[in-house]
Amino acid sequence: MAMLFLASASPRRRELLAQIAVPCVVRGASIDESPLPDEPAADYVVRLAREKARSALETLADQSDAVVLGADTAVVLDGRILGKPQDFDDFRSTLRCLAGRTHQVMTAVALASRHGEAARLVCSEVTFRPLSEEEIAAYWASGEPRDKAGGYGIQGLAAVFVSRIEGSYSAVVGLPLCETAQLLREFGIACWQPGCGESI
Repeated sequence: MAMLFLASASPRRRELLAQIAVPCVVRGASIDESPLPDEPAADYVVRLAREKARSALETLADQSDAVVLGADTAVVLDGRILGKPQDFDDFRSTLRCLAGRTHQVMTAVALASRHGEAARLVCSEVTFRPLSEEEIAAYWASGEPRDKAGGYGIQGLAAVFVSRIEGSYSAVVGLPLCETAQLLREFGIACWQPGCGESI
């Protein structure tokens, strides 16, 4: 069976792969994540997922049985990508914009091997309830938002902000499991592998 390498240091993506009992080896990928001029958000996340997978694949000495998974997630409001907060003021501005509104979370997953590559894009809609200034400040003080796209993590403390979600919950966390499982199968990697994951 092919060996899966994860081109991501995200513990959330490792946990999601473990949830479907797929073992992986973490292999970092260093790429420029700057958006191109006038690049649509959907194109941006697919491009980054592909580039991460390709970059990590190129670092492997033996690519014969290797499959590399790259993924990228963007929080998008009114067509604008909301990145990780630079400081509290940036974070507060972002959360004020998200409060009481629906935004998109776009996650792309890409697989690459010496035989080829493939990618899938999943778009979900997340609605926040109205937020108070005190809640926004308290959430920042928790430390959780600092490394999160859009300034929040749905799998963490910010779950209490979410009044509605349409689409894939796992994609909002960082890896669309349904689409990922389909891609893995195409590349010869099975889910629910014995001895791996949280439960079989």
